[in-house]
Amino acid sequence: MKQFKVGDRVGIPWLNSVDESCPFCRKGQENLCQNIKFTGYDVDGGFAEYTLIKEGFAYRLPENLSDLELAPLLCGGVIGYRSFRLSEISPGENLGLYGFGSSAHIILQLALKKGITVFARSRGKERLNLAIELGAVWAGNYQTSIPEKLQAVIIFAPSGDLVPLALKDVDKGGRVILAGIHMTPIPTFDYSLIYEERLVKSVANSTRQDVKDFLEEASRLKVLPEITVFPFEELLQAMKDLKEGKIAGTAVLSVEK
Repeated sequence: MKQFKVGDRVGIPWLNSVDESCPFCRKGQENLCQNIKFTGYDVDGGFAEYTLIKEGFAYRLPENLSDLELAPLLCGGVIGYRSFRLSEISPGENLGLYGFGSSAHIILQLALKKGITVFARSRGKERLNLAIELGAVWAGNYQTSIPEKLQAVIIFAPSGDLVPLALKDVDKGGRVILAGIHMTPIPTFDYSLIYEERLVKSVANSTRQDVKDFLEEASRLKVLPEITVFPFEELLQAMKDLKEGKIAGTAVLSVEK
């Protein structure tokens, strides 16, 4: 039975397809599929005017959010959401977000709406200011001491040096979640930093259920990304501004004529 009809508005995230038959898929871990494929990496479609996707890997988009608001949710938002889930953070607890870019500023909003207190670390005054504007109780750089112990930290910045710092910042039993696809080498650290059942865990991709659940929550809780819109023709400028850290929030390419 088909889910969509011609004219429906749907979204396509990073996860393009899985084989549904490997040991990981059979265990419900399709994000670790041995034959996984990604949109814009293994399969054309990241910047395409037309693309093909299996119906089961496309998602009906919430009507109360615009195309430009939804675009970041399908990329940085989804991986941030999986990281947030793996952090096992609960209402009333303290969550740290290290590297305050596209994913982090979306997840900060979600965390606050769930009754979680958020602390942010990042480089750049604009990003730290945005964290405070969105509701973080504290925002500082990586050299500043954090005022309270955290129950979990999500590291979005691709810097392995932040792992020992995050372990110092979390309380006993705390979780440090590594959200990036790539990270610089993690330096050696004393066993005392990971003692008392502290956990370090990486995040690999996302599942279809992650996407469905996140879109439902983002729509219901009205999680809105802070966006800087670039016409498609200004793609190179957008990439340059991102590389130089000039964008607080997230950049979105518009293909509207």
